[in-house]
Amino acid sequence: MKKIILMALVSTFAMSGFFNDEQIAQEKEQKAEASRLCKIYTEKTEKYKASMRNDEFAQATLNNYVRIENKYCNSKS
Repeated sequence: MKKIILMALVSTFAMSGFFNDEQIAQEKEQKAEASRLCKIYTEKTEKYKASMRNDEFAQATLNNYVRIENKYCNSKS
């Protein structure tokens, strides 16, 4: 009976995420991807600002670029 209880406790501890290196690696990959996309959309936004037209559609496009840029740049924290 003691072995069963001990086995249950050990398996619960192991499954609880204390030994989850895969999750840590996945979080690092997500941060690296967010950083890459932040850089891309920052460049795209600056380039578009420099050459955009002066109408509501161009402003909507710029707003969308800024929204996406903020999404990826703010997720790095």
